[in-house]
Amino acid sequence: MAPSLDSFGRDRATYQEHSRQRRIAEREARRTRRRQAREQNGKRAEHKEGLSSDDEETSTDITSFNMEKDRIRAESKKVFEDVVEDFHSLDCIKSRFEVWRKEYPDCYRDAYISLCLPKVFNPLVRLQLITWNPLEEPCGNFEYMVWFESLLFYGFEEHRMLQKEDGDIGLLPAIVEKVLLSKLSVLAEQVWDPLSSSQTARLVSFIRRLAEGYPTVLHGDNQYTQVLLKTIVLRTRRTLDEDVFLPLYPKNVMENKNSGAYLFYQRQFWSCIKLLGNIVQWDGILSYSCLRDLALDSTVNRYILSALQSTDIGEENVLKCQKMVECLPAHWFSGLKGQQTLPQLEPLCRYLTHLANTLHRSSVGGSDVERRTANFS
Repeated sequence: MAPSLDSFGRDRATYQEHSRQRRIAEREARRTRRRQAREQNGKRAEHKEGLSSDDEETSTDITSFNMEKDRIRAESKKVFEDVVEDFHSLDCIKSRFEVWRKEYPDCYRDAYISLCLPKVFNPLVRLQLITWNPLEEPCGNFEYMVWFESLLFYGFEEHRMLQKEDGDIGLLPAIVEKVLLSKLSVLAEQVWDPLSSSQTARLVSFIRRLAEGYPTVLHGDNQYTQVLLKTIVLRTRRTLDEDVFLPLYPKNVMENKNSGAYLFYQRQFWSCIKLLGNIVQWDGILSYSCLRDLALDSTVNRYILSALQSTDIGEENVLKCQKMVECLPAHWFSGLKGQQTLPQLEPLCRYLTHLANTLHRSSVGGSDVERRTANFS
């Protein structure tokens, strides 16, 4: 059977395996460099493997990505090569509609041009946004792009105010919804990594800014917003199902804190804590019930709590529980009274009670340090 070759004539399977081995080697080298830097700065004890945020791309991958992006950018300039200038320039097309609007307003209105314009400008805007990606840093502000500035004053005439009932007032918001939200949905499904703290923070921040500037974006009836939020939830669930792995080793294996099994377990555990923090960043964007399901049922109870219950109780468990609780928004608990907690957190509360009682019993007759640890928990 003939080997499968890529566009450069290389055996695809062999090249992918070499690339995988290279990424592993480069990733471990980066971890070693970061560990050595922390040791020099006296911060090694503060850091937990698995919380490192998002410099996991290799220089080779970055170079390859940039080359491909440059190629796509060059190819995109050829899209309208066979189109006459009057119809591949957004300004030219816009000016024709503005003349129509000004000289034949009744005909313009009767033809429902205001409803058609977002579809007319859609492909031209998408072309200008082809390499725009709010998951990357830096990412240009779309409101400073040529298409936005060109359409900002569409239909505006000196000494004349646009009326509220004028359909062209909604041109830019409509394009933002149809083009930007649609692109965000694709990026969320195919590019965004929910385990990446930096990508998640950028995506959340952008959606919040978008909602502030365009109030209809997070409106419940907006179909483009519904698709985007559904995509975010499904992508997060896929990460929880496919990318999260917390091994359950026998206790005798975990006793050796220098073993590969122990170090791997610790890294996976703290990665799960990082994912919990990333999920909670969607507070105020995703619905309260959906977010609690993702954060508490699917992350805390399914993975984190199960992992804690499978290991021996020690002061390290106190730190892990503390970091986990710090991820949860304080306002989730604002309406609770006395000893009440969220229903999804009742198993965690029982574990914390067991943890505190066990540490207290073990500290009786112990050293001052052990008693302080038990009191702290």
